Amino acid sequence: MNRTKSSRKSLLAGIALIGASALVITGCAGNAATPESSDAPADVDLTLKLGSLLPSTGTLAFLGAPMNAGVELAVAEINEADAGITVDLTAEDEGDLDNKAYETSITNLQSAGITAMIGAASSGVSKLILDGNAGAGILTVSPSNTSAEFTGINPLYFRTAPSDSLQGEVLANQVAEDGHSTLGIIYQNDPYGSGLFDSIKTTFEGTGGQVVADASYNQTDGQFNAQVQTIAAAKPDAVAIVSYDQFLTIAPLLVNAGINPGSLYLVDGNLKDYPDLPVDLTGSKGTRAGADLPDSFLDDLNAAWTAKGNDPIDAVTYSAEAYDGVILIALAALKAGSVEGADIAENMQEVSGGSGKGEKCTSFAECAKIIASGGTADYDGYSGEITFDDQNDPKGADVGVYEYGAGNVQTRIK
Repeated sequence: MNRTKSSRKSLLAGIALIGASALVITGCAGNAATPESSDAPADVDLTLKLGSLLPSTGTLAFLGAPMNAGVELAVAEINEADAGITVDLTAEDEGDLDNKAYETSITNLQSAGITAMIGAASSGVSKLILDGNAGAGILTVSPSNTSAEFTGINPLYFRTAPSDSLQGEVLANQVAEDGHSTLGIIYQNDPYGSGLFDSIKTTFEGTGGQVVADASYNQTDGQFNAQVQTIAAAKPDAVAIVSYDQFLTIAPLLVNAGINPGSLYLVDGNLKDYPDLPVDLTGSKGTRAGADLPDSFLDDLNAAWTAKGNDPIDAVTYSAEAYDGVILIALAALKAGSVEGADIAENMQEVSGGSGKGEKCTSFAECAKIIASGGTADYDGYSGEITFDDQNDPKGADVGVYEYGAGNVQTRIK
């Protein structure tokens, strides 16, 4: 994807000197460009109180840094653009359903007066906090909720990741394409796991294959011997594991029970490099939503992330979806001339290209100029075209297939 880089180059040239305060700015930005037509929004000078609820602890902690880095990068670029809107970011830890960090965090965010939020990462956590957010008039945009249950769930809810139905289809078709005729599935018993299980099973059996065994577990479980025994007893050609970091325990148990370590299939919740796992995953595969990102994007993420005093990251999972979510929120607020959650929500579909005949743009600064001149911006991001439909879901998405090689390092193959 060709992207306008002028604002990003300027940002990265000075970001190391900006320091932590650059990403949480409470002052006012300069006025937007003077409108050139009667359709242009009124000259605005907005301050958006944005919250993020993403995991720095718990079973999804390995996804937290990439997503938080995506948020930080987007906020820095928006504020540096000086286009009529400044983002005041408050970040809190999501945790998980076990440590329940989100309970205190969501209270803190609502008390801070946020009107829009990026998160939660977990579908299970989002289900618990969404009604409260909506009741407080807060727009919620998740970069990684994939449960099919979220389609059209609330007018104040959007997501930049596709439904599990798509990822499940891609994974199941890959299993069949690899020549496997029988499949076992271990999955966590929550909206995320159940949704992916249903999609994988339905699609795989539609190819003529057979799901010979399945076993679920609760996210708070620490023992998986019973589930592994159920799967191993059926002697499937391959095993799909729908989990978070429980994979660290489940994979060795499966191998010890006689399952070929090169016939495991992973999903976005557990797909990462495993250099310390005492199992050779060479040949195993997995799926994750998202476009094939340029190497420069990781450099951009690290420039923003390390400027906050954080250690460098080496992963980009859902970072683009988090980045694009923030950009879309800011563009919708700019279009609305308002930072109220309901007003932003009313403009999310338009700025994504889901309605109207917008002009394509690939950066906040470029899109903001279109809006300031009275035009309609159609933002295409790092995660893809996005394009929200009438149910607040992205209309289409790219799901990549990854394969493990030496050192349990995964590489995109499709």
